[in-house]
Amino acid sequence: MCVAALAWQAHPDWQLVAIGNRDEFHERPAAPLARWDDGSGIIGGRDLKSGGTWLGISEDSRFVLVTNRRGFGEPQPDKASRGTLVTDLLSGNGNYSNPATLELGDFNPFNLFAANGDGLHFLANHPEATRTMLIPGIYGLSNGALDEPWPKTLALKSALLEWLGGESENADELFGPLASEALPAVGLHPDAPSDIAAEAFDTAPFIRHPVYGTRCSTVVAVARDGKGRIIERRFDHAGNPTGDTDLSFEWAG
Repeated sequence: MCVAALAWQAHPDWQLVAIGNRDEFHERPAAPLARWDDGSGIIGGRDLKSGGTWLGISEDSRFVLVTNRRGFGEPQPDKASRGTLVTDLLSGNGNYSNPATLELGDFNPFNLFAANGDGLHFLANHPEATRTMLIPGIYGLSNGALDEPWPKTLALKSALLEWLGGESENADELFGPLASEALPAVGLHPDAPSDIAAEAFDTAPFIRHPVYGTRCSTVVAVARDGKGRIIERRFDHAGNPTGDTDLSFEWAG
């Protein structure tokens, strides 16, 4: 069960700040955060099973993050990869590169943030098709509806708001709330069990489990002048750190 919080045009110094954990089966192979060498301009990790990604940015001022939508059963194998949706939106090429026209029903249940020159799009396809342009603000997302007040989602939104309200510009501090293994006391628990048998009904932001758990934590911070950082910390099946990557980039004004 992934979780993320995102601040879009919500601070005088920052265009975008996003924090999130990717939870996945440990046996599913993935490549670490890197600049892709295929000419796409994508910076992100890579799912080595489907070839897509779960979160990334591009040198062309794009940011995309996807989560699975919970409570709709096992994924259908004939559907297109949700990771391909992310890479098409980031590269601006492919069948799913336009958030206003892409076919939402081609994918298993998902939620998605996509920031580009037009603004911040939110897309979802269950329980109904949704395309929304979001106003400046702070948003939370896990495997339910946008801003559904699950405890872990509220915890990350609160931590992001606190960081933005402080004087620090050190984005590394945002890994603190992502590493929390405490189930927050505030919020409403999910109304449906996870589709992942190994996952508890509700979880802390960081999941430590030998089969399915937090594989990586990511922070993205883009200043008003377009200078940005994307930082990834990776973990093994025991929740121990295995490496980190810190890359700089610059978006056009």
